[in-house]
Amino acid sequence: MSQQASHYYALALQIRCHTVNRLTVGDARARILDNIERIKRSIAASRAFIGPDCSFVVTGEYSLTGFPAGESVPEWREKACLEMDGPEYERLSKVAQSQGIYLAGNAYEIDPHFPELYFQTCYLIAPSGDVVLRYRRLISMYTPSPHDVLDKYLDIYGADGLFPVARTDIGRIAGTASEEILYPEIVRAFALRGAEVIFNSTSEAASPDTVKQCARRVRAVENLIYVIGANSGGYGDSAIPQNSVDGNSDIVDYRGQVLAQAGYGESMVAYAEVDLDALRRFRRRPGLPNTLSRLRLDLFQDQYRQTVYPANSWLRDGEVKVGSARDFYNTQQRVMEALAERGVI
Repeated sequence: MSQQASHYYALALQIRCHTVNRLTVGDARARILDNIERIKRSIAASRAFIGPDCSFVVTGEYSLTGFPAGESVPEWREKACLEMDGPEYERLSKVAQSQGIYLAGNAYEIDPHFPELYFQTCYLIAPSGDVVLRYRRLISMYTPSPHDVLDKYLDIYGADGLFPVARTDIGRIAGTASEEILYPEIVRAFALRGAEVIFNSTSEAASPDTVKQCARRVRAVENLIYVIGANSGGYGDSAIPQNSVDGNSDIVDYRGQVLAQAGYGESMVAYAEVDLDALRRFRRRPGLPNTLSRLRLDLFQDQYRQTVYPANSWLRDGEVKVGSARDFYNTQQRVMEALAERGVI
């Protein structure tokens, strides 16, 4: 797109996740490329139905690989993680270019600055094929986070690397992964950096009225922001019952209204118009609903200076120390004990 779009259609594409856990490394790499090809076909067919002004497509959290299920950090890096300039991103870029869209999603990614680790990354690819946003998931239970190596991460990327916002011709866009939508501080940080649209690539057990659905509506209202949540359309080749993680992809406007919501199974039903002009007018309109302009953040500064979950848990003397899923569990146990001692829980 060559000029600013004041309104366009967005699609939360709900497709089945075909996992790589049970495959060899070679077969896993082939499946990732097959999954990208499936995404390409689904986008082309969906846009043929929705219309050419469908300019933004969001895919689910585990749409390329599934998630690690017992694999160690080195094993998952080899089998399922994308190089930042690797063939998988090249294929994804060609999808964005061929369709003339902004393509968003989530993948496990290797950063050359942290060769021992991988990060769960929300990416945004422009119609030019350029990756214009990389956000690394900050809050995760069993996946390495920039917070686990915070000092080194900040030395390399700075504060903008923690909360990046892409300035595009379809608005100012940021991304979150899965349950991060439950943490208001993350989306608030993006909003204070100017974000107008948040994509939430998720994979959630989608019974009616999930907590993540509720959170997407609340985040939209409290930040005057569009939220696009793309869930899986089932979970194949896994021990998890395939329809457990399925359904309810949605698009929520800045007033918290659900504009579109998918049912179960693979679906392109969750598409709706994003009206940036209306959003910007609303943000500049005085009154009670203008929550973003009524923030009194200085009231909360002392509370947020407290440490709950410690940073740098995977750094030792400036060097990365690779841990395991058990380390995350043990750290959480220590955090809960400390909170109990402080009378918080």
